[in-house]
Amino acid sequence: MVEHQSDFLFVTHAESDFFLSFAGDMKKSSFDTFVIALVVLLALHMIGKGHKEIRQETVPTEQTIENDGSQTGDEGSYGYGDEAEYADADFDGDGSEAGGNMDEVEGTQELEIPRSSLTTILRRTGYTTAYDEQRRCPQWTAWHLTASHTTGPFKRKGVKYQEDDDVDFPKATNADYSGSGYDRGHMCPSGDNKWSREAQEDCFLFTNMCPQSHDLNGGDWNDLEMKCRKWAEKYGDIYIACGPVYSSQSPKTIGRNKVAVPDGFYKVVLCMRGEPKAIGFYYDNDDGHAPMHAYVRTVDEVERLTGIDFFCNLNDEVERRVEAHADLDDW
Repeated sequence: MVEHQSDFLFVTHAESDFFLSFAGDMKKSSFDTFVIALVVLLALHMIGKGHKEIRQETVPTEQTIENDGSQTGDEGSYGYGDEAEYADADFDGDGSEAGGNMDEVEGTQELEIPRSSLTTILRRTGYTTAYDEQRRCPQWTAWHLTASHTTGPFKRKGVKYQEDDDVDFPKATNADYSGSGYDRGHMCPSGDNKWSREAQEDCFLFTNMCPQSHDLNGGDWNDLEMKCRKWAEKYGDIYIACGPVYSSQSPKTIGRNKVAVPDGFYKVVLCMRGEPKAIGFYYDNDDGHAPMHAYVRTVDEVERLTGIDFFCNLNDEVERRVEAHADLDDW
């Protein structure tokens, strides 16, 4: 505002000097000369006014990080597993606190995309993730899994884990996981990205990883990943979102970059084929095995646990119905 006023006042002083110059010579000037001076004065005034108005209308726009590495919007902060952190959060999609650069998703068919408190959104070939800069992990990763994406020629063999160039340090690296006792646990799994070389490489970015119990990663969590592929083949497509859960504001960390270790993991799945239905799961991040039924939660329960609004692009009535019910036998 001050900068805009300075430009305008500069023109006003120039006008004043110009006018006084002519006024001082009025005795020596003709009436025609005076009229010309007045016209020029008015022209200078209008130019200055127009310049001011143009400057005031210049407004910067928000941006998200896309797969090409372009800019991100403002940073966000939040805490998982603590509903008090979300009590005053704005989940109305107006972009004021929660949602931010998610406005572009609102009202589209990207049913897998949640609404949350982060604004660093990373668009990849096979998934989208909301990156938590404080914990060096995704808050959520979401993707639309189709039957055709459950297989393909691009296996994980030879694909290397990669630091993500789209986020700044401190960020997760191989060195942080080395000797930590935790696996580099994929959120969007390699098995869902064999349909594309680029998609397969993207899923090995550390922004798609969390420190995960080796037993869980290769056991019950892997069983759920395979079950989701079976459901995609059975129904044609499903919508998935998953991520970490923290019970503390100061979780355990690993490595020099202090990558946060989750206390557990959630996954929510939506199917719109036939009668819409959804189901949620929660797994503790430790060793042990249990039947899949033991991990089942409603999506409403997972939302209360995480503070994240899943499947927010559904019709409100459908969303309420599918998120209140979960039965593995229905699948």
